[in-house]
Amino acid sequence: MPTFDIVSEVDTVEVKNAVDQASKEIGQRYDFKGSDARIEQAEKVLTLHADTDFQLDQVYEVVIAKLAKRNVDVRCLERGKVEKVSGNKVKQEVKIRAGIEQELAKRLVRVIKDSKLKVQASIQGDTVRVSGAKRDILQDTIALVRKEVTDFPLQYQNFRD
Repeated sequence: MPTFDIVSEVDTVEVKNAVDQASKEIGQRYDFKGSDARIEQAEKVLTLHADTDFQLDQVYEVVIAKLAKRNVDVRCLERGKVEKVSGNKVKQEVKIRAGIEQELAKRLVRVIKDSKLKVQASIQGDTVRVSGAKRDILQDTIALVRKEVTDFPLQYQNFRD
């Protein structure tokens, strides 16, 4: 029985390289000279630091540009609240979302079942497995999911006949 998996993955090596490039650019840009603008990277969280809200937005734009150049989907980023640090300095956490969360997985299964295509969708951890009788129906399902879910980066893997 033909199957495929719907997953959401982020290439952490590319993210690290993009953050390194963004840090280098921030260190060289004239409008950031003498400021506390920087990026710190943890496992799945980027922490942006700056002197003002405007500079924080500029740091975020630099990060987005570098991620886009390295073919990392920027829809995987989730900006947190802007927090005041000491004085006028601000920081913001940006989470890197990887894996399909439970509510998105339920939404995917509902969209697939409501489409009346002859496929079965099941949630398996942070992936959604779709199986059907024919390959053409699975390809129609991929097209449907691409059309319906535009707010989260999804990949389609393990397509088997």
